[in-house]
Amino acid sequence: MSEILNEPVAGPVTLATTPRTPFSWARLRGRVPLVIGIVLVVLIVLSAVFAPLLAPYDPNEQDLLHALAPPGTAGHLLGTDQFGRDLLSRVLFAGRVDLLIAFAATCVTMTFGSFYGLVSGFSGRRVDAVLMRIVDVVFAFPLIVLVLAVIAILGSGLLNMLIAMWAVTWVPYARIVRGEVLVLKQRDYTVAARALGYGNARIMFRHVLPNAAAPALVYGMVDAVNNVSIGAALGFLGLGVADPTAEWGKMIADAQEYIATNWWLAAVPGVMIALFGLGLSLIGDNLADWLRGER
Repeated sequence: MSEILNEPVAGPVTLATTPRTPFSWARLRGRVPLVIGIVLVVLIVLSAVFAPLLAPYDPNEQDLLHALAPPGTAGHLLGTDQFGRDLLSRVLFAGRVDLLIAFAATCVTMTFGSFYGLVSGFSGRRVDAVLMRIVDVVFAFPLIVLVLAVIAILGSGLLNMLIAMWAVTWVPYARIVRGEVLVLKQRDYTVAARALGYGNARIMFRHVLPNAAAPALVYGMVDAVNNVSIGAALGFLGLGVADPTAEWGKMIADAQEYIATNWWLAAVPGVMIALFGLGLSLIGDNLADWLRGER
């Protein structure tokens, strides 16, 4: 045994490492739904960003002589509405409003809700109990009822609609992150960090939050779809953006009197809402699979 231990090493010892697999489009063949979701969302985002370049007309320009023109009319690919406004131009510009609702509302509520759940789960039982009772009170009421109540106090408008969403839709993020934190703070690396004398702030934000934020991110994809639906519902009720700003839900509301005769007025913005929701849902489902290791 001593001879074996004293035997010189022939060369430098190297650790075996797993080579990185270069990115290949072939890896996406099994992720067709993910590719479809990304393409849908990217196309809708680009169409909204470059709406001033893509729209053939001003979205608020009226031409009463060509009102209710059907799709395929010369100069109006998707037709016109009851005021003669080009439907394609209004759909493109309406995408800007709805994407703002989706991403602005989601980012703010995800950030606040995740921080709230992190503090609640990492604090002691008394603080956690108080914070979660607040969550239970907000969660006890239907979402749309609370949003309508806030808008009734503040008034209609895009900013007030966003404030109403910020005040209500953070609750699921708080519950999700708090549940993850309760598990993660018992893990070995968290216990080791405490043993090394790390402060609570460092443990929370460097060791616990990065691992607890993944489920919240997945839920954020679904929540963005919900926020678009809420914005469309409020626009349908006349509590969203003010005239003459184009918004998908408001366009559907304005077209309800013409659904039987001029179906495209409601169908075009409705299809846009459905495609955007489908794209985010596909991305969220595949992101959840990726985070679970099902790659």
